[in-house]
This record gives sequence, structure tokens and C-alpha cells, in this order.
Amino acid sequence: MRICELREKEVVNVCDGERLGNICDIDFEERTGRICTLVIPGPCKIFGIIGRDSEYLIPYECVKRIGADVVLVEIEAAKCLHKCEW
Repeated sequence: MRICELREKEVVNVCDGERLGNICDIDFEERTGRICTLVIPGPCKIFGIIGRDSEYLIPYECVKRIGADVVLVEIEAAKCLHKCEW
């Protein structure tokens, strides 16, 4: 699977069925090339459509299954939501 294909998939939390969004970035371990973290834009601030200042950082160990259209993860969403560093 290519990174561009992975970025097109929607991420869904199996704990509560919440759709978190699409993968916008991926962190790799430099030495081994293994995926460490999936980065997904956080929820919008105004009316659910404007402005974001947080993102979900999901450890790759939390990925349960990668399907044709969806990536299933098992997380506590509040613990994975972090302030953006930019």
C-alpha cells in the first residue's frame, strides 16, 4: 500500500463509532522506516466548519484493521487530541 492510498482512507474509532477524519500526515521512525503515528486534523472550532487548532495523534499500535475504505482504530479520542505545534 502506498502512503497516498492510506491518506485517502477515513479513520473510525471502534470504541464509539466516531469518524475522526482522513489521515493528513504520518510520522515514521527514521532508522527503521516503520510508521509510528497517524495524524488526523482535529474538530473544527466554529460551527463545525471553520478553524482548527488541534489534531489527533494516533499511535500505530492502536490501528486494528486497514480496510478498502476505512482505517479502524481503538483509542480514547480525548487522550489522542493534541494542540497543533504550528
